[in-house]
Amino acid sequence: MKKLDHIKAIAFDADDTLWALQTYFEEVEAEYCDLLSDYGSKEEISAALFETEGGNMEDLGYGVKAFTISLVENAIKVSDGKVPARVIGRAVELGKTLLRLDAKPLEEVEETLAKLRKTEYKLAVFTKGELQDQENKLWRSGLQRYFDVVSIVSDKKPEAYRRLCRELGVLPEELVMVGNSFKSDIAPALKIGASAIHIPFHTIWAHEKTEEFEHERLRRITHFSEILHLV
Repeated sequence: MKKLDHIKAIAFDADDTLWALQTYFEEVEAEYCDLLSDYGSKEEISAALFETEGGNMEDLGYGVKAFTISLVENAIKVSDGKVPARVIGRAVELGKTLLRLDAKPLEEVEETLAKLRKTEYKLAVFTKGELQDQENKLWRSGLQRYFDVVSIVSDKKPEAYRRLCRELGVLPEELVMVGNSFKSDIAPALKIGASAIHIPFHTIWAHEKTEEFEHERLRRITHFSEILHLV
């Protein structure tokens, strides 16, 4: 696989790139659908939750706290306001379990970061979500010591990538973004002239699904350590 040229900085997505997250969200959603089984099938409850989350994104953004609010709001909606307080309480408890995940690094992540740390590249975590939750996961993961910059944003739009470049002191064409989401990690990075390395996770949040495409500055890998052969 051809190397990427002129790279001076490497930015990494966090959730489902450095550590697993979506799997736990899906487990919570499955239990949530069981909890609300009196008000619809699993498919109906899940579809309603998807709609509720989408409607809340502009105001609440991304992350566990936004997700938990959507769990409560959706329960009230699908039950026409009849859902018992104990069920609401359990929905909140389910959401809060996601704030206490161990954030164990995925396979090959720490070893690869340790090797990259010894190179001339600047390293950054660039992730979206709620500030306190993302900071806590980074510290629990033990990976914080490998990064020069930690940037947690409300959304990964092209302008956020440009700000990251300024913070790292590099031009867009000198940055490569590594992540699992084509929508958030790959497409906007390519749009500003950066390079990208796509490492898909085995599952992806429905709101992150998008049409993929090929690009001369895009590389696709299946193992995290392959990054070492591309920069």
